[in-house]
Amino acid sequence: MLKKVEQANASDKQTVIKTWSRRSTIFPSFIGLTFAVYDGRKHVPVLVQEDMVGHKLGEFVPTRTFRGHAADDKKTQRK
Repeated sequence: MLKKVEQANASDKQTVIKTWSRRSTIFPSFIGLTFAVYDGRKHVPVLVQEDMVGHKLGEFVPTRTFRGHAADDKKTQRK
């Protein structure tokens, strides 16, 4: 992945670096680059900013979607 980061920093055009590695640590050379991090279903774009340095790529892409708790049924409640 570091080779791709070096190539992206050398070129002027904005490219998206596709990765499956959620455990990769974000280095200062990653700032300003966009990574497409795999969440188990699809690749989610993440724009790396200065305060993300030292964290892992997977911390910014959730793997589970919360759809809410089950709705209570008014008929089955005790009075």
